[in-house]
Amino acid sequence: MDISQLANQIILMFILMAVGLLTNKLGFMHGQTATDLTNILLYIVSPCLIINAFEQHFSTSRLRTLGIVMLGIIITYFIMVLVTNLIFKRVSNPNLKRIMQFGAVYSNAGFMGIPLASALFGSTGVFFAVASLAGFNVFCWTHGIALFTPHNGQDSRVKWRQILLNPNIIAIIIGLLIFMSAAQLPSLLNQTITYVSSINTPLSMIVIGNSLAAVKLNRHTLDARLWTPLLLRNLIFPVICLLILTGFGVTGIPLYTTVLMAACPVAGNVVLFTLKDHGDTTPAVTLMSLSTILCIVTIPVVFTLSNWL
Repeated sequence: MDISQLANQIILMFILMAVGLLTNKLGFMHGQTATDLTNILLYIVSPCLIINAFEQHFSTSRLRTLGIVMLGIIITYFIMVLVTNLIFKRVSNPNLKRIMQFGAVYSNAGFMGIPLASALFGSTGVFFAVASLAGFNVFCWTHGIALFTPHNGQDSRVKWRQILLNPNIIAIIIGLLIFMSAAQLPSLLNQTITYVSSINTPLSMIVIGNSLAAVKLNRHTLDARLWTPLLLRNLIFPVICLLILTGFGVTGIPLYTTVLMAACPVAGNVVLFTLKDHGDTTPAVTLMSLSTILCIVTIPVVFTLSNWL
């Protein structure tokens, strides 16, 4: 893959984030507006993008590759969960411990990974990116939310219901059915889905930029312990994912797309889940912001390694 093309695309993403930051500073986007736009992206735009990606000719080899990629993603998640449990075991502050564990494991695959995959590799990139999105949703709403909630049977049932009813999971199921049956959506419906999908990249970046506008980085908010989850999230875990996939023989767009999703910065859910647990969100916001800023360097580094392998 051409690293300069990737770098240009990341710079473009940050320019779009700057638009979001400017929108916030000008007072055009308030808290409720950002929440509403986030919901539109998560529950309407992203599912349309997924369904649109599956509207292509059926291929047994492509479906097989998708299955291998999914297996690699599951193995990567189990390794990440195990490593973070061991590394952060001695962190005494329970709020900071949860944030560090969650932030290291879960990337901003939906908001940043999908737009990048779409811009760089088109519908084929999004097709393989949905494996990462599915893995994220399953683990995030089981292991991830369990870090911030009490353990009991009722909570477990609620989490599985959240997974199965998540619009992105439903879109993946619908998309697989369309792909495997070679069905064609009505022209008007297909055009509508395409139009809605097209706003994903700019709107996602503007929303992320808006969230970064509220960040105040200083010596009081920069906890030195946050550098460990940053190193894991931005570099070490993406490289582990890369090694696993290459070990399975995955190459080309399936490899690049999946590694791209793994190399994305800390997921914004770390802030939402901390709020849910009534914890201090300062380290969560700081971790997410630093990870997002650093990814302009770390993503090209990971992709350089993928080219060498």
